[in-house]
Amino acid sequence: MRVLATKHEQILHYIDELPIGEKISVRQIAKAMSVSEGTAYRAIKDAENKGYVSTIERVGTIRIERKKKENIEKLTYAEVVNIVDGQVLGGRAGLHKTLNKFVIGAMKLEAMMRYTGADNLLIVGNRTKAHEHALKAGAAVLVTGGFDTEDHVKKLADKLQLPVISTSYDTFTVATMINRAIYDQLIKKEIILVEDVLTPISSTVYLKTTEKIEQWHLHNRETLHSRYPVVDDNMKIQGMITSKDIIGQALDTPVDKVMTKNPMAVSGKTSIASAAHMMVWEGIEVIPVVDDSNRLEGIISRQDVLKALQMNQRQPQVGETIDDIVTNQMVLTKGKLKGEDIYRCVVTPQMTNHLGTISYGVFTTIVSDAANRILRSYKKGDLVVENMTIYFIKPVQIDSVLEVFPKVLEVGRKFGKVDVEVFNEGTLVGKAMMMCQLIDRH
Repeated sequence: MRVLATKHEQILHYIDELPIGEKISVRQIAKAMSVSEGTAYRAIKDAENKGYVSTIERVGTIRIERKKKENIEKLTYAEVVNIVDGQVLGGRAGLHKTLNKFVIGAMKLEAMMRYTGADNLLIVGNRTKAHEHALKAGAAVLVTGGFDTEDHVKKLADKLQLPVISTSYDTFTVATMINRAIYDQLIKKEIILVEDVLTPISSTVYLKTTEKIEQWHLHNRETLHSRYPVVDDNMKIQGMITSKDIIGQALDTPVDKVMTKNPMAVSGKTSIASAAHMMVWEGIEVIPVVDDSNRLEGIISRQDVLKALQMNQRQPQVGETIDDIVTNQMVLTKGKLKGEDIYRCVVTPQMTNHLGTISYGVFTTIVSDAANRILRSYKKGDLVVENMTIYFIKPVQIDSVLEVFPKVLEVGRKFGKVDVEVFNEGTLVGKAMMMCQLIDRH
């Protein structure tokens, strides 16, 4: 069993064990855990980053439900308060609850109530009757336009533990803000992180710095693996030991004499793409995963990474990123000469800057996507752009049709070199040369 070695971890564990909806203060945590207020404050902030605590202006900090990855698009009422710069008029005890849909109350009361049910959020203006009916139906209320509500509604909200929130924004702006927040979370949901696929510490085989090489051989016979992280008594990562390190070494040689010190490590919040890049670039099979204090949390192997990248390709896109908008515009056509690949792309309003011409970032996405597509016809797998030189020759305005000509100059087992030319109405408007590193899927 893992020992909670630091005060910081003990406080986090204490906060995690608090009931959902409990109010938390720096002073209270400092007193309960016999630590300084500075230490308590840092732990509360960390708990907030980890997603099981939320701080709301004029309300304070409360323990909220920790979200599962697949459930990330559900917002808590506490998060809504922060999104709309709201003020809580009543029902604070219910701020930790999640909402499953919001209803815009721009209709007659009885029609409004037909659409409003438990775990909903009714967004409505200065209509006290609607506030009251929504609470009785099990929904929270967001009052727009900066209006207050009546005292009996506030009391009812407190009794039912359903928040009534007031915001100075109008109904349309509020709905847009909440939609945007849900949408951003959907995009985040699609980005696979190391913490989603790592082998946790409970299943990780590791060696202590004080152990002998004999222990490596025992683990090797049991697991058939040859690479293990090495930790000190506080579980802090000190090195990695592999079959290469132990060749010709006596069985009683201490592990820390032969291990590779200061190994590369990643945190749980590192994206899988970054971890894959490190592994390919450095030629390593296993990377230890550590927390902020460099304490071992598990390991991630090249197989884990490749499996995650393959899984991600099969996921349906839910929230569109700017990259998706750009790449969806790219249509393949064949050139007159030698049937080479040419991509056509229309410059839409989202792809332009404030001057109405194509933005540099979008142009970069277009050329790297063209390179990606042409290299895929040579190699199966993903690629990472190592370096890129771009020449922006002429500005391209809104509604222009671009013709993109990617050409492979060289391709090896681990890399590809691509030249891309971009034309608008027969005129060269930009060029790019890029070196790409290929992440093989086999």
